[in-house]
Amino acid sequence: MGVAVVGRDTLVDRARCCLDEGRPVLLEGPAGIGKTAVHRTLLDAAARDGWLVLACAPTEIEQSLPFAALADVLAPLADRAAQLSPPQRAALGGVLLTGEVTGPVDERAVGAATRAVLEAAVADTPRVLVAVDDAPWLDPPSERALRFALRRVVPRVAVLVTARSDRPRETPLGLDQGATGALLERVPLGPLGVGALHHVLRAETGATLPRPLLVRIAEDSGGNPLLAIELARAVLRLPQLPAPGADLPAAPSLRHLVAERLAALPPATRQAIRLAALSGGPTLSGLARAGVAPEDLDAAEEAGLVAVTGEEVTFAHPVYAAAVRGDVPPGVRRRLHRLLADTARDPDERARQLARCVDAPDAAAAAEIAAAAARQRALGAPEIAAGLYETAARLAPPEAAGEYARWRLAAAQCRYDSGDYPAARAAAERVAEELTGPARVEALLLRAVVGWSADEAAETIVATAERALAAAPAGSALAGRIHAHLSMFRDAPDPGRWHAERAVVLLAGSPEDGPVLAGALLLLLYHEVRAGLPVRAELLERALALEGEEPSWLAGTVPAILWKSFDEHGRARERLHRMLDRAVVRGDEPFQHELLCHLGETELLAGRWADAAAHLAAARELGEQYGADSAGVDWLEGLLFAHRGRLAEATRIAEDGLRRAAELDDAWRLRIHTQLAGYAALMAGRMPEAARHYGVLAAAMDGLGLVEPIAQRTEPDWLEACVGAGDLTTAEAVLERLAARHRRLPRPWATLALARSRVLLAGALGRDPSEALAELDAARAAVPADVLPLDRARCLLVAGLAYRRVRRRREARDALTAAAGEFEALGAAALAARARAEAERTGGRAAPRQLTGTELEVARLAAAGRTNRVIADTLFISPKTVEANLARVYRKLGVTSRAELGAAMARGAGADG
Repeated sequence: MGVAVVGRDTLVDRARCCLDEGRPVLLEGPAGIGKTAVHRTLLDAAARDGWLVLACAPTEIEQSLPFAALADVLAPLADRAAQLSPPQRAALGGVLLTGEVTGPVDERAVGAATRAVLEAAVADTPRVLVAVDDAPWLDPPSERALRFALRRVVPRVAVLVTARSDRPRETPLGLDQGATGALLERVPLGPLGVGALHHVLRAETGATLPRPLLVRIAEDSGGNPLLAIELARAVLRLPQLPAPGADLPAAPSLRHLVAERLAALPPATRQAIRLAALSGGPTLSGLARAGVAPEDLDAAEEAGLVAVTGEEVTFAHPVYAAAVRGDVPPGVRRRLHRLLADTARDPDERARQLARCVDAPDAAAAAEIAAAAARQRALGAPEIAAGLYETAARLAPPEAAGEYARWRLAAAQCRYDSGDYPAARAAAERVAEELTGPARVEALLLRAVVGWSADEAAETIVATAERALAAAPAGSALAGRIHAHLSMFRDAPDPGRWHAERAVVLLAGSPEDGPVLAGALLLLLYHEVRAGLPVRAELLERALALEGEEPSWLAGTVPAILWKSFDEHGRARERLHRMLDRAVVRGDEPFQHELLCHLGETELLAGRWADAAAHLAAARELGEQYGADSAGVDWLEGLLFAHRGRLAEATRIAEDGLRRAAELDDAWRLRIHTQLAGYAALMAGRMPEAARHYGVLAAAMDGLGLVEPIAQRTEPDWLEACVGAGDLTTAEAVLERLAARHRRLPRPWATLALARSRVLLAGALGRDPSEALAELDAARAAVPADVLPLDRARCLLVAGLAYRRVRRRREARDALTAAAGEFEALGAAALAARARAEAERTGGRAAPRQLTGTELEVARLAAAGRTNRVIADTLFISPKTVEANLARVYRKLGVTSRAELGAAMARGAGADG
């Protein structure tokens, strides 16, 4: 689906389903909302599916051209005119200008001819679509002819029409009348969200806007893509991006329009409109205190600029208010802001107005503005709070040095909280240069945190935090906070553990630092586990007790990381979702990005790959909007691709990641993409290459002192690659490495991996596999089926190969066939194909190729041209189930497309008996 209709997937599916059923579809929405883009997408889909598409897109100027639209619709049917009666043939010739017109065209004959050719088309082509974009611009004769014909051919002919909803008129073509009206499906197009607009604006402008600015464009445009594009282009024409709180520039055409309307208003109304535009939330009572009478707004309401509903005064569109503000001269604007400040009753509104009219240092005004900033910050509006804190600091008199430092730091922190990393980085650096003492230390620490979140080079981040530590008072709680952060910044277990221990000691006597202490305890636990030390449950219990209902931002994900490594996926999922919900409420998008990645990995391990893909897609979209590094998402998506058999894509991601890791000298990036490269090579059967990657990965982890790489389960894959490459000496060493890991920290995945690896190695060494196979059966029985479905299926595959090697063909065939079924249920295409191939090599009766009852029904509907959505609704199953069944049908019947499926079904393939 193209970027023009991003965010409209559900709507497009709904419309396609209705058209498949012969129901007329009316796409409605205001100008610029994207009706034409959706309309074209539906037409393209219909053409691909083999529909005969009869379309027109009338314009305003064509309203005066009789039959112009109808000629476009019927042009593909011109060759059918010869089959009509003479009066209808003559009428249609006049419409299409294919015959000599000797007199007035008989409109009744045109309507009848239109009906006749449509019915003839349906007789030859079962799927016919008549589509009209912007139907209100139809010329009247075309409208009447189509109205006459469609009333008589629907639902045999599908109809797709678009119309503006902001200009109330009768329903186009009488689609809401009679039997047609009972079938009509109205599909309203609403505003696009921030995520969808991000893709639209990037495609249209070639620029990726900061997330806070993107949110403002979405608000000011009301989610209208056309207006959003105009706003974005106007913003990008500026010498620099607008400061937070500053008005976004209106498009020149809109400024001109509003200026013309303002010039026509009485002076009192212009004053009222300006005050309303400068107010945070204009009301009649608030404007009355500023000297505006209710009747002063009448002319503006009649001009369509504002609407007065009860007490509320609202602009017809947010961009109108910005255009009005842009038209106010600076001096007049300051006076109006002062008037609004003096008459405001709400302290936040008064502070907002003061921030725009006070220029010289003013202690009282600064204090009011800072108090409002604190309230906005508490309400979850960090971007607004940042601007207010910066203004408060600017207005602070020289004697208020303490308040100045506090407000500057708060402003930088709010920039970070809003996800604007470049602004936060710049603000923290300026504060660190200007201030001294603890304020400078806090600024340096914040600068390091920004670098961590923005995925800067680890050396830079650690060096900045160590500068902060060197400047902090020795033995202070501030030093303890820095140690806690350094523990998070350090990748190697030993330095990370050392910093965590110092943080726990220094923060123990600081009640206000409870959340940071909780984070330090979690980091201590995390680094101890990674160093190969026993799990100290008391550290986790103490940390969870300290954090209460609000998990610590600092290492709050550690419990979930540990739980998913223990294969306690439900427990990890519950904590991550709880943290994600809180991050959404706070508007903390960077943390949302991190949590979505963890959820993606959790579902990947749990075998819930559709959920994993959804989480990773959401993380990628969010990361693109605020400029996050995509390495983690790339790695996890690459693993998902490899699991699903999309090995070329997985390999490309791994190669790109390794190249980027070398450029940045990034050890973490090197580890994750080396693992991905090894797994993709293993799934592709490139065993020596896979073994080489896993060897590089093991050396990197050993060099780091990483005894327990919590998230990486590479030993069983490394051993399989070594066996495949014939390097049995290394394979035996890897088996011992895996066994030692299992002894230190027994977990379900390691239980399965150890049993699988022993069967593989026994076969490679020519030993009797009976004991290893018994251990593998016991391991599968000990691990519930829904905990590690991929690992369990791989155990079956290895067992089948071992049984075949010792000529126990029936057990081999049963194990391999069962493995193929489990792989197919997961969507592990490459492994499923391998298991099927290995099963066929066992000899004996081949696995049955008949379709199940559900598969047969899905195949029949798909062969008849039904979409997945229609099939799902018909059979009362989900679209994902339809996709899974179709994949199995294609595989069983040896087809690759719906066209081949139709031919196979026509031959009776797949039927029982």
